[in-house]
Amino acid sequence: MGQTDEYGEELADFVRRVAELKASRAVPSGDLGTMLDAALFELDHAAERLWPGFERLSVDGAAAVSSDRDEQRLLRAVFQRFPLPVVLVDGETVVRRMNVAATGLTGVRGGYATGRPLSGFLTPSDGIAFRSQAAAVARGEGDRSLTVRLQPRPEQPLRATLTALRPGTEPRTVVLAVLQPAGADEPRSDGHGSFGPLRGHVPDLAEATRHAELLELSDAMTAALLTAPPGDPAEVLRRAAGVLHGTFADWVIADEGGARPRRTTVLGPPGGPVADVRALDPADCPLVMEAVRCGAPALQVRPHPEDGFGRDASGVPVLVRAQVTSLLCVALSADTGGPPEGVLSLFRTGARLAFSMAEARAVDVMSRHIALAMRRPG
Repeated sequence: MGQTDEYGEELADFVRRVAELKASRAVPSGDLGTMLDAALFELDHAAERLWPGFERLSVDGAAAVSSDRDEQRLLRAVFQRFPLPVVLVDGETVVRRMNVAATGLTGVRGGYATGRPLSGFLTPSDGIAFRSQAAAVARGEGDRSLTVRLQPRPEQPLRATLTALRPGTEPRTVVLAVLQPAGADEPRSDGHGSFGPLRGHVPDLAEATRHAELLELSDAMTAALLTAPPGDPAEVLRRAAGVLHGTFADWVIADEGGARPRRTTVLGPPGGPVADVRALDPADCPLVMEAVRCGAPALQVRPHPEDGFGRDASGVPVLVRAQVTSLLCVALSADTGGPPEGVLSLFRTGARLAFSMAEARAVDVMSRHIALAMRRPG
C-alpha cells in the first residue's frame, strides 16, 4: 500500500507539471527551446520511472490476487473436510454452505439443502428456537448455544453452537453453526461423511423403518404410473394422488397444467372442507403459482403466511381451516424445459410428524416420474 501511495503522488506531480507546460505555450519564441527541453525531460521521466513503477505494481497486484484465490481455495477445502458438521446460514437459517460431515449428519446433499432453511431439518419446536437464536446472532447480540434435535433422530440431541461471521463475499453478517452430540467430549467422523457418535455400529430401527416406508411408497407409485393408461394425464395424476393420500399425507391436491393450472383432484380427511378446496382457483394460491414459476419444491413447517394456499369463499385461509401443520408443494416437471405438467400439494395436519427433508427429496424424485408418465402419448 505504501508503494501505491508513493506512485500516486509522483504521478499527480507529473500531471501538474504537464499542465504547467501546456499553459506556457504563449511564451516568446526565443524561450521555446527551454520549454522544449523541459517537455523532453518530463517525457524521459515518464518513460524511465513512471512506466516501470506501473509495471511493478501490476505484477504485485496480480500476485496478491493469485494469493487471495489460493487462500480461498485452502479455506474452502478446510471447511469441506472439517470433521465436525458445520453449516453456514443467514439470519433466517437459510443454508448457504454445508460441509461433508453435515451432509452425512442430516442425510441430505449439500446442493439440495442450499437455499432451504436449516430449521426444516429440526423438530418443529426446536426449529422455532433455532430461528430465534440465529436471528439474534446475526443482529450482533453475541454467540449462542442450544440443544436441538433432527427430525429423523429426535431421540439423539445435538448441541448447536452459533457464531457470527462476515465473509468478504457476503453482503451481510452470516451465522456459522457447528453441530455436536450433546454431552460428547470427543466427536469424531467415520471418514465417509457421516458423524461417528450419531451413527454408531448399532442400526437405528426407527430410521430403517422410515427408509423402508419410503421405499414402499416409491414402489407403489411406480406401479401406479406403469399401469396408468397412456395419453390420459388426468388419470395419471389421479392415481398418483391416490398413492400419496392417507398413509403419507392427510391432504393431496393435484393441479394439472403449467401456464394456467386447473384443479383436478382433491383428497382430504373425512369431514374436511374438500369441496371448498376443490372450488378454489389455483391462480389464487400463491404457493402453487410460485412452484409453477420457480419449479423448486416448497417445504414448510407451521406454514407462514397463513393465506399461502388461498382463502375459501368466506375469507378464511385454507391452511388455517384445514389445520395444516406441515406442507409440501412440488412442481411436476420432467426437466425438459417449458412449463411443468402440474403441481402436487401435500398437507399434514394436527399432531402428525412434519414432512422431513428426506421425504421431500423422495417426493421431488417421484414428481419427475409423474411428469414423464403424464407426457406419454396415447
